[in-house]
Amino acid sequence: MLGVMGGSGFYELIEGAEHRSVTTPYGEPAAAATVGEIGGVEVAFLARHGENHQHPPHLVPYRANIHALRELGVDRLVTASAVGSIRREMAPGHFVVPDQIVDRTWGRPSTFFDGPDVHHFPFADPFDPAMRAAAITALEGVGSTVHDGATLVVVQGPRFSTRAESASFVAAGWDLLNMTLMPEVALAREAGMCVANVAVVTDYDVGVDGAPPVTQEAVLEQFERSIGVLKDAITAMAAPIAALALDHGAGR
Repeated sequence: MLGVMGGSGFYELIEGAEHRSVTTPYGEPAAAATVGEIGGVEVAFLARHGENHQHPPHLVPYRANIHALRELGVDRLVTASAVGSIRREMAPGHFVVPDQIVDRTWGRPSTFFDGPDVHHFPFADPFDPAMRAAAITALEGVGSTVHDGATLVVVQGPRFSTRAESASFVAAGWDLLNMTLMPEVALAREAGMCVANVAVVTDYDVGVDGAPPVTQEAVLEQFERSIGVLKDAITAMAAPIAALALDHGAGR
C-alpha cells in the first residue's frame, strides 16, 4: 500500500476516506490514519503534526506514526515537507526530490531497535531511486520547477537557524534544511518501507547571502502558494509508485 505523510491539507485528495485508529506500542499517532484512494490507488494518509498541527517538530510521535502506517500495510511512503534552501538556485516555490540526508536532531526516539536484539540497519541510501524518479516525472508533468537530488540536513527546531549555524551548513556543501524528516525516514526504512520525499522550498535560510531572517509567517505563505501544485503531483505519482516492484530490505 502507498502511504503519504504530510500536512492536514491532503485530506481532500482522498476519495472514500475512512479513518482508522491504530494502537501502537509507542503511544498514540499524531492523528488517526485516513485510508481511501487517490487516482484509483489505495492510500493511507497520516498528518505528521496532527489534524490541528498541534505537535511541534521535536515532539512529533514519529515511532507511533510510522508503526501505525506499517500496521495498515504501507510498504512505500511519500513524505511531503516544507524546507529552507541554502542554495541560491533552489528558490522558494521550487520543488526538490532529495537523495541524501544529514541528521542534526537530538533527544528524539529514533529507532525501533531498542534491544535486547541489537540491529544496525543500513541507511547509506535513504531514498528509493525508482520512487524518486516517479516523483520527479510527476512534478515535471504538473509544470513545477523541480531539482533532482539534494542533501537535506534535519535540524532540531522548533526555532530557525542562527546565521552561524546556517553558514556552517553552506560550508558543508548541503542544500536544504528541515525539522521533521529525521527520524521519520530512518524509522520508515527500519519498518521495511521504501521512501521518497517531495520537498517544497519555502524560503532561503539566513546562510544565503542577502537572505532576511526566516519567519513562520513567510514559510506558511509560500507553502500555501505551492500546495496546489504539490497536491497535483501527489495525485500524478500515486499510480506509478504503486506499480513499482521495489526492494524493501529486511525491515522489522
